[in-house]
Amino acid sequence: MVLPEDSNNVLCDLLDRIAESMEKNTTLLNRIADHYDSVVPVMARNQKRVEQADVNTSNESALDKMYGTIFGTPSER
Repeated sequence: MVLPEDSNNVLCDLLDRIAESMEKNTTLLNRIADHYDSVVPVMARNQKRVEQADVNTSNESALDKMYGTIFGTPSER
């Protein structure tokens, strides 16, 4: 199949635009990945901290909680 000379320019322009678009998308995806990598570890640490605090408080009996409100917890003294 032989294409006229003008159609080759159109195809080349189209391929150039596709390549530029892919470069922009790659840049954007890299920025999203960098943001994800910076946020997710912090969120995971905070989640573990909250879960550990929940475990620590749920192990206290009602009497321990009452004494804690009256006398304070050991960390408050």
